[in-house]
Amino acid sequence: METWVLITIAAAFLQNVRSAMQKHLKGVMGTTGATFVRFGFGLPFAFLYLIVLWQVIGRPLPVPNGTFFLWAVIGGLAQIAATFLLVHLFSFRNFAVGTAYSRTEPAQAAVFGLIFLGEKASQGTLVAIAISVVGVMLISVARTTLSARTLVTSVFSRTAGIGLLSGTFFGLSAVAYRSASLALAPSLPAPDYMMQASFTLGFVILLQTVVMLIWIVLRERDELPRIAAAWKPAFVVGFVGASASFGWFMAMTLQQAAVVKVVAQVEMLFTFASSFFIFREWINRLELLGCLLIVLGVVMLVLI
Repeated sequence: METWVLITIAAAFLQNVRSAMQKHLKGVMGTTGATFVRFGFGLPFAFLYLIVLWQVIGRPLPVPNGTFFLWAVIGGLAQIAATFLLVHLFSFRNFAVGTAYSRTEPAQAAVFGLIFLGEKASQGTLVAIAISVVGVMLISVARTTLSARTLVTSVFSRTAGIGLLSGTFFGLSAVAYRSASLALAPSLPAPDYMMQASFTLGFVILLQTVVMLIWIVLRERDELPRIAAAWKPAFVVGFVGASASFGWFMAMTLQQAAVVKVVAQVEMLFTFASSFFIFREWINRLELLGCLLIVLGVVMLVLI
């Protein structure tokens, strides 16, 4: 099995852990605070990974250029926008529809990869992406009264539009991170996906921390004491989140962002495994079908 596949699966597992812990934090602070924890408390660990690679292991430090800064800023801001839109969906009654459409991220990443990087996907890859996307969308609406027909015909609804836009920003951020990381390669003696990913992560998470901190100070200052009071679990979230992001960035340096995002859908499988084995929650047939489609899509990509 290729390195990027193993890294992606590990990152998906860590992201599942981070998401579960963020839900816990949301009980003691608002959505903005719980989102900030992911970046602010992950920043020290992102820099720690970079310092270890540079000073301990002796990897050369890349020299950023204009292309790197452009794509890193686009990626960082796009991810914040995508996360905001995804959270905003929960204010709608039929948020499941929007959430389902936000899962079109891999397909949209494939389009952005073609537009900005000229990365063409094979016919088999496109089929695998489509199968995986359908699987995730099924899971998103499996426990609602929605039908497949409703899901399709609601494409022009406001909720679906917000979901699609969220997926657009997520797809754009993935391709932007890959572009930023690849832009660092010419400044190194030889391509080093770990150093390129770590440097990109450090800059992006610093940017996101500053942007969100400014927002909290100006608009939601009452979140600050709640964040400070929960600093212990927040540091754990920061560590797990930074580790997961480091994995994503490494995988997307080695492989097309769209392909990585499809394999990343195994996070849904980890979620269901936790629900079934830990919380003893049963999985219905539609969810099971969605899981099988995700597995089929991932297996197809690995074997291509």
